[in-house]
This record gives sequence, C-alpha cells and structure tokens, in this order.
Amino acid sequence: MNQPDYIIAGSGINALVAASLLAKKGKRVLVLERNAEIGGCLRTEELTAPGFLHDTMATTMVLFLTSPAYGAIGKDLEARGLEFAHAALPTGVLRPDGSHVIFSMDRKRNIATFEAEAPGDGAAFSREMDRLGADAPFLFSLLGGQLWSMAMLKTVAKEAWRRGVRGLATWFGEALVTARAHLETAYASENTRALWAPWVLHTGLGPESAYSGQMVKVIGFAIELAGCPIVKGGARNLLTAFHKLITDHGGTIRTGTDVEAILEGPGGRAGGVRLAGGEEIRATSGVICSVAPNQLYGRLLKNWPKPMPEEVTAGLREFRHGKGNMQIHYALKSPPRWKAGAELSEVALLHLTPGLDGVSRAANEAERGLLPAEPTVCVGQPTAFDKSRAPDGQAVLWLQLPEAPRFLKGDAAGEIAVGADGVWTEQIRERYADRIEAMLADRIENFRESVIARRAFSPADLERMNVNLVGGDPYGGFCGLDQFFLWRPFKSSVNHRTPVPGLYHIGASTHPGPGLGGGSGFLLGSSLN
Repeated sequence: MNQPDYIIAGSGINALVAASLLAKKGKRVLVLERNAEIGGCLRTEELTAPGFLHDTMATTMVLFLTSPAYGAIGKDLEARGLEFAHAALPTGVLRPDGSHVIFSMDRKRNIATFEAEAPGDGAAFSREMDRLGADAPFLFSLLGGQLWSMAMLKTVAKEAWRRGVRGLATWFGEALVTARAHLETAYASENTRALWAPWVLHTGLGPESAYSGQMVKVIGFAIELAGCPIVKGGARNLLTAFHKLITDHGGTIRTGTDVEAILEGPGGRAGGVRLAGGEEIRATSGVICSVAPNQLYGRLLKNWPKPMPEEVTAGLREFRHGKGNMQIHYALKSPPRWKAGAELSEVALLHLTPGLDGVSRAANEAERGLLPAEPTVCVGQPTAFDKSRAPDGQAVLWLQLPEAPRFLKGDAAGEIAVGADGVWTEQIRERYADRIEAMLADRIENFRESVIARRAFSPADLERMNVNLVGGDPYGGFCGLDQFFLWRPFKSSVNHRTPVPGLYHIGASTHPGPGLGGGSGFLLGSSLN
C-alpha cells in the first residue's frame, strides 16, 4: 500500500474496531500482528480432535453485540458473513448439592424462578433491572464514554441538574457497593446469590471489590437483553469478517510481523515503526498500539529519544496485573447429561460453585498464589446451540477458570506440589485440570467415558500465546477502582493519548477496560480524523 495514515500494532478486538472505523473514513490503515493470525484473544482451533472447533480463549460476544462498536459496523460485518448463535438459556449455576438456578432471556420466567427460590427475590430482581434500565443512558456513558471530554462533563452536569448534587453523590455511592453487599441485601436465596457471584470474576473483580455490585446488575441487564451469544462456526468467522471489512476499504493487514520500536517523526511525533527484521514503515498521521503497558513503554518506546515523564515511569512501575486465567477444552462423544437436571445441558454458560462464599474463598486463594481447592468453573456448552462446532451427535465443552494464580505459592487443597520458582509446569497444569475433571465427573453422567480428548492451557501457556496476557491475566491489568475509569492504565492517563504526540494506546489496559466490546478501539477510531 502507499504510506499509511495510521499504523496499528496488534490485532485484538479493539485494534480491529479502530482499523475498521478509520478505513471506513477513507484513512489508509496498516494493521501489524506478530502472530500468524489476527485476533488477539479471539481464535478458533481444532485443539482436541479433527472436526471439533474450540474458541481457544474468549468466546461470549454479548459485550460486542450490545456495544456502540457493533452499532457502527455490525451491518458491515454481517454483510461479510458474521452470524451469531443464540441460546434461550444464557446462564445458570450448579452447586455441589445439585441445587441450581437457570437464567433465561424472559423477564417473567426469571421473576418466577427467583420467587420460587425465595419470596421477594423475583420482585427484587425486577426492581433492580428497572432501575438500571432507567439509569442506562447515564451509566453506560460512564462505562464506555470518553471520560476526559467536554461531552462527558456536560453529561455529568446534566445528571447533577436532574438529580441534584446530593442525589448524584448518592447514585455514585450506590454504584460503589460490593457484590457481596448487594447480593446479601437484595436476595434471600443462597442459590440466587450463587447465580450472580461468579459473574463478578468475568469483570476482573472479586465479590468484595468496590463497584462489583454495580457490575453484577449490568451483567444481569445485558444477559437478559442479549443472552450469551457466540459466533456461529467459531470466533474465527468474526475475524474473517473484520479482515474483509478493513481490506475492502483499502486497509492492509500483515501477520507474522513483530513491531520492535516506535520511530520518531517530524516535530517529535510518532512517525512510524521499526519491525523486528529491521524494516521501517512510516505513517503520515499516527501510530496506534493495542498492547499492554509493559509492551508499549518497556519495549516499543524503550529507545525513544526523550525520557518519559516521571508520572508515566511511576505509573508503569506501579501498574498491577490481576489474577491469571486457565482454559480447558473437551471433545465429547455426546452432549453432557447433567445429573441435576436435563435443562442444564441447554445453558450457554453454566457456573459450578458452592456459592457466594465459595467464589470469595477461591478468588482469595488465587490472589494469594494458591491453586483454589474448589475453584469456580465456567462451563461453556457451545454445541448446545451451534451444532457446527462438532461432528454430528458429538460435543465440545469450553471451560474457563477465572481464579488462577499468576505465580504459584502452593495448593490450597494440599494435593499438588508447587516448585519454589512459582512457575506453572505441564505437570501442575494437568494435575489441576484433573481436579476440575473430577468436579465434572461428579455432576455429569458417564463423563469420563464420553471424553475423546482434553486440552488445557495454564496462565503461562496463555501468555506464551499472547504477550499482552501478562501472567495469564486476560483483563489487561487489575480492574480495581484505583486502576480503572479515570485512572486506567495510569493515574495520569488522559483518554488514549500518550506523552508522545501522534501515539495512541488502546486495548484492555485502557478505558473502558477489558471485554469484547471493542470500547477503546471505538472511542479512538471515532475521534480521529
């Protein structure tokens, strides 16, 4: 291509959204990806056996389907082959004693389900969803909008005028409530609390984290509205649609191309990149990096002619990553038959947990470097609503363990020996996967006899696949209040700008944080000319 206007380093969901928006504006975009395929945490592979398609890492697309990014380019992607598969029963929870709750996309059914668990729980759920729906315009502008902007200042001022200053302060105070506080005051049933508690982990938080209660409400609202959809035929089909959209508008994508450094241009601006092989590529308008902070400041800007400001140096030094993640994939001879009830086999994402206290305990063990004795297990059943993922009559399971230590200090159950170096080894990974398999075998009829193959990925494996998943952290860094919203990734951060003019930072490490919504890519791609 001719000299690009923008070079984008990385090709995760945010990079692809930004590239699509800029290309549609007529900008010459060049996307550079170090791996052999684009997608970041989106990839589909035959991991276990021929004909069994697994989304290796991320799979659930509810955040993308409900995002401004999808509103802007969804029709373009659909025209290029994107289709979603939907489950009528998006989520549920199964406790060790067999008690369970299934959540649907039907408000009346959900109210009845919660009322059957405990009188008043259905009314409480309905009340919380109605309140969140009324607050949605303001809430989602905060969660996904450009925080440092005149538009955001006007939004907050308008809300302060509508509610009164004290009323707005009350609203923010309620938004900071922990998931434990919210669940224990809103719901009487332990099963209802158990349904929502695991979802906190998917936001990079724990049940005792500030604002985790608000995130529980947001997740319930989003899932009831849009379910837990997956891409029909695998996440790779979304990547194919993105590839076509970008190239159809004149953009170029290069894979197997590792960006080594940002190059200085006229006036001290970011003027291009140097690749690992020595090739230099110049850009006329700017460089966009969809990477973790350590990659941007510790590698790509390592030899920048001018030192970084002290607030950036301090920010990088103090930046913290969260818990790691672990993935386990199964190829099965037949769909799972859950002992607690046949309808559980129709649930898109089923959590296995003892409940709120169990989630809290496992998360705390992981944060202390211990393999949880009884981890929270998210079981995805994609073949229940996308038959193309496996040969006829067979099935795949997608398991995510969101409470995996990045550095190992021990095993909370005292069964698995951990080395003094704290490193995940193949033996530790497989023994821990055996612990999870025992949980499945206890809950699914003839599970072990149905297994064709298993493939597990430890946090260390995930980082090897994607350098931005530091320690297997899939959320781009700790998502606690002190490192989120206005303060992501650093306390000094302003939107997606960096200290280098013409250099922009997007991805899970930047506002609005992790997930498949493409938020940072949308915000930047929409604002650049």
